[in-house]
Amino acid sequence: MTNNKPKGMWGRLKGGFASGKDQKETGETMAGLTQERVLEVLKQVKSPDGKSNIVDQDLVADLFVSGGKVVFSIRVPAERASGLEGLRQAAEKVVSVLPGAETVLVALTAEKQPGSPSTPPPTMGKAPPKGPPMPGKQGVPGVKHIIAVASGKGGVGKSTTSANVALALSAMGLKVGLLDADIYGPSIPKLMGASGQPEVLENRIMKPLEAHGIKLMSIGFLVEENTAMIWRGPMVVSALNQMLREVDWGELDVLIVDLPPGTGDVQLTMAQKVPLSGALIVSTPQDLALLDARRGVAMFEKVAIPVLGVVENMSHFICPDCGGTHDIFGHGGAKAEAEKMKVPFLGEVPLTMEIREQSDTGTPITVSNPDSPVSKAYGVIASGLWQGVLQPTGDATRSAPNIVIG
Repeated sequence: MTNNKPKGMWGRLKGGFASGKDQKETGETMAGLTQERVLEVLKQVKSPDGKSNIVDQDLVADLFVSGGKVVFSIRVPAERASGLEGLRQAAEKVVSVLPGAETVLVALTAEKQPGSPSTPPPTMGKAPPKGPPMPGKQGVPGVKHIIAVASGKGGVGKSTTSANVALALSAMGLKVGLLDADIYGPSIPKLMGASGQPEVLENRIMKPLEAHGIKLMSIGFLVEENTAMIWRGPMVVSALNQMLREVDWGELDVLIVDLPPGTGDVQLTMAQKVPLSGALIVSTPQDLALLDARRGVAMFEKVAIPVLGVVENMSHFICPDCGGTHDIFGHGGAKAEAEKMKVPFLGEVPLTMEIREQSDTGTPITVSNPDSPVSKAYGVIASGLWQGVLQPTGDATRSAPNIVIG
């Protein structure tokens, strides 16, 4: 009898994907799902050297079994990590067939051996190499361009910017997708007013949700809203890879990827493994945020990803009563910093009550009030971003958009 139950993270991340019969059987057999049983079946998976198995060679780490969920990592040599995806899949497969296994997530953990040479740091002050994408970068079928939206720190409005810029690009007539890559704090479902579980198609492929004409994918669609994602870096990277490549995006002109704040595993994975068309950096005007924005720009430059522009969010506050403007966080800092770093400055967005209110209701301001000055600001930013994708010049001295709010 063929088992049509979806496999992998998507099929079992929530019991809701299983049929009623499957769930009944799972409840009857879950008691037998133990660490000992998992390790027993993992002995079927050969070690990378082919001489033994991954359990006897002590390669299985961080094993967690609870309530039908199985999470673990496999330690492999750093220099061989990229070629051992088959090993990870084999380990996932043998555990997936265990009675009661609803969620199975396996990650490869690449560890350097003591004394192994380190990769020399990039030479500071030199421009990143030009040319075709680095070897090993695999595109996403049907997606023409992928743009990462990043920030050096949290709380600068990066996700709000991602959502509204994606909608502004869609208003330009482009086919747009939006990937929420913030595993620990997904906010795109709330911002876009989308909920529910993605449909599982053949071969574990997920059908993205849609809202306001945008295709969406987020870990927030696959777990309960109050679930804490306590995952190690390799597990986060594995989840990101599946959300990017095991989703039927269809034909898209551009996929906007809302990265988590900082310059960690997710950012490096996107930069090194995905053929990004470029990155958009979001900052606020104050010096602390600008310091972190510099790090974000530097990271993308070091891995030869073009920075398409910088956006100053919360540029000033517009009083809803008197209409006056107040520079709560300062003003113009991001533009000045962009000029110093020789990257384009695409525009500024004020802090208004309407942005916050509409974001909370799941109808971004570019949808609820497309003719507002703020929506027009997002439109100018989207236009400059798309221009940078189609006509990369690397010339940060071009005139910045003249955006006047209020």
